[in-house]
Amino acid sequence: MSDTDLLKELRIERHQREDHGTGSPRWPWLVGVLVVLVLAAAGGWWWGHRAMPVQVAMAVAPSSDADAGAVLQATGYVTARRQATVSAQITGTLTAVLIEEGDHVHKGQVLARLDDSAWKAALTAAKAQAAAAHALVNQYQAQLAQDTRDAGRQQSLAARGLVAKQTAEQARTLVDTARAQLMSQRKQAAAADAQVTQAQVNFDYCVVRAPFSGVITTKDAQVGEIISPLSAGGGFTRTGVGTIVDMNSLEVDVDVNEAYIGRVKPDMPAEAVLDAYPDWKIPAHVIAIVPAADRGKATVKVRVALEQKDQRIVPDMGVRVSFLDAKPEPAARAPKGVLVPARAIVQRGGHAVVFVVDDGKAFRREVQPATQNYGDLKLIPTAVKAGDVVVVSPSAGLHDGSDVQTEASKP
Repeated sequence: MSDTDLLKELRIERHQREDHGTGSPRWPWLVGVLVVLVLAAAGGWWWGHRAMPVQVAMAVAPSSDADAGAVLQATGYVTARRQATVSAQITGTLTAVLIEEGDHVHKGQVLARLDDSAWKAALTAAKAQAAAAHALVNQYQAQLAQDTRDAGRQQSLAARGLVAKQTAEQARTLVDTARAQLMSQRKQAAAADAQVTQAQVNFDYCVVRAPFSGVITTKDAQVGEIISPLSAGGGFTRTGVGTIVDMNSLEVDVDVNEAYIGRVKPDMPAEAVLDAYPDWKIPAHVIAIVPAADRGKATVKVRVALEQKDQRIVPDMGVRVSFLDAKPEPAARAPKGVLVPARAIVQRGGHAVVFVVDDGKAFRREVQPATQNYGDLKLIPTAVKAGDVVVVSPSAGLHDGSDVQTEASKP
């Protein structure tokens, strides 16, 4: 057999190629394998970046409260012993209001001014009448002096028989009359001076001044409104310019159940806690027990003095008072740092660390915990501040910057 015949035997005919191509194609299997690989890669990426569930707790500042036995607790309100709604003593129209809420004022400071044109005119008229009265006094004094001299001459002439005695008597009568007129005019001059004083007082009433030092808590009138010490004119007349409170006179009024009032004594030590600042304990003591009971509430009012003054204390604040059997000793200074659960501190790379959660991520912080234990808590002097959220019992897979899903720590 020649080479040509061998090549012909090895050649595949067309019908043979078509019969072989009728089997299943390979490309669907290749696509399936590729999809599986992509899904596996996506699942691995999600598993590596998913938010890790962790238990968390809040770091708190250590407390240095001194425990004192509370005999009784009661609630009440902050009140001011010196509080006044400042008004004018005359009726007039406001031309200036010089206060705003929150202003600190001192005694005698001008708070408002009224229209003083009418009172100024009345004062001017009173001064003029007083001047005229005093001028008449001078006139009567001069007349009395002249009549006195005339009477003396007439008496001398009558003694020598040069004039009748009746003439001398008439001269003495003129002297007595002039003296009486002078005395009357002096009284009228004094009355005129009193009218000037009255007009001056009314004129001064046009200026409203602070009766004592304090803080303005309300502003009740505006320029152009009529103000009056009397409630007149319906709703168009104001009875006050504003309210002033002496912050140094603040104290607490509490209602004590009458069944327990026997436990409270004058000068008894106490501790006040404002509802607005529950962590601030204010030293206090009992001023007095008001000798009257409220039959509706079955309570007795007790006045309590605050031993610390602070601008945070304002009238009408809610307060809780604890009456103590003894005055608490001065509290020791609280240790520096924060308290966290001991389980929140782990060792990583030879260092003590905690993980602080912020915006869904855990951030590693190296710490140096104190040796002293506070129950199940540890003191961390630095690196963590009060209010930070820390991870409790962090797992080995937790690292700096991990996404976390928080849940409260179980006791």
